[in-house]
Amino acid sequence: MIGPPKKSEPTFSAVNKPAPGIDFVAMRDPRDRAADTPINTVGRPFLSSGVTRVSEILLSTTGGPAPTTVKYPEERMQDNQVTGQPTLAEQSNEVAHVVGVMSGKGGVGKSLVAGLLACALRMSGREVGILDADITGPSIPKMFGIAERPDMSELGIFPVATRTGIRTISINLFLEKPGDSVIWRGPIISNTVKQFWQEVFWGKLDYLLVDLPPGTADVPLTVMQSLPLDCVVIVTSPQDLAAMVVRKAVDMCAKMKTPVLGMVQNMAWLKCDNCGEIVYPFGKSAGEQVARDMGIPHLLDLPIDPEISARCDAGTIEDYSPNPIVDKIDLFENAVAAIQHTRKPGGECNACNASGRQ
Repeated sequence: MIGPPKKSEPTFSAVNKPAPGIDFVAMRDPRDRAADTPINTVGRPFLSSGVTRVSEILLSTTGGPAPTTVKYPEERMQDNQVTGQPTLAEQSNEVAHVVGVMSGKGGVGKSLVAGLLACALRMSGREVGILDADITGPSIPKMFGIAERPDMSELGIFPVATRTGIRTISINLFLEKPGDSVIWRGPIISNTVKQFWQEVFWGKLDYLLVDLPPGTADVPLTVMQSLPLDCVVIVTSPQDLAAMVVRKAVDMCAKMKTPVLGMVQNMAWLKCDNCGEIVYPFGKSAGEQVARDMGIPHLLDLPIDPEISARCDAGTIEDYSPNPIVDKIDLFENAVAAIQHTRKPGGECNACNASGRQ
């Protein structure tokens, strides 16, 4: 196995020297090509060669000004596409399972489910990573309380580890301020997600969870076509409107021949602090019936718990001890292994080879 290169902090000897590492597009204001200040959140929609690639991160880890000159390494990307050669990171990584967390509907708690699932897997002793594929609305760094810039070298990027050792990569870890917008067209966003898979040194992982954005367009399509996705967890909430849109995600999975592991219904109920009564704010939970109607398994219902909100806001989701997914983790792992086993030619299971479990 090819080992990852030694980590190094990017440095700048001059203002116009581009930062090494992840390739993000620095685009000047189109009204003033000679402007000295690039717009760090706008990517150009295409490159002259026809290859879309995010190119060069703009922000200096030394706290200096953003670089004003950017190079676009289209040639390297074209060479990789022609030869089919994996990157050094891809050659060195050993990821046993890749699982997407998807909904199609915004605001139902995909990132929460991804975070709780990662925590539960980590508590069971697994090596876990989270690829935050929600480029324009990332939540993972905030939930886990991480703001550290990823270490980078000319050969790739190193994920940032959370307090319990969950490896993460997210666009927000590259922005100067977490509230900065990322104003990119679909091809640029899709290629960023590809780079998060191809150029990040994930190392040896039992599970890489991919937190997908809402919808059934560029990013989910890119993940299903470009990543070795084993299966998808579908997230919904107990409203007919949400379920209607979530069905589109299930339909996409069927058309893309991506197995659905099951459905998690979020915000299904809450418990009164005073009397302990279970209340159904959106009507009596019918998660199992909704899953049956969609033709997928029902995994579990998650409650509305003020502690979850407080911990996500405080960046301490890993300290949420009532995590309901913990009790379902064996079911989850067995289901993922079974899906991978049936999809692998000859029936040999990568999960068993990687972990020694049968």
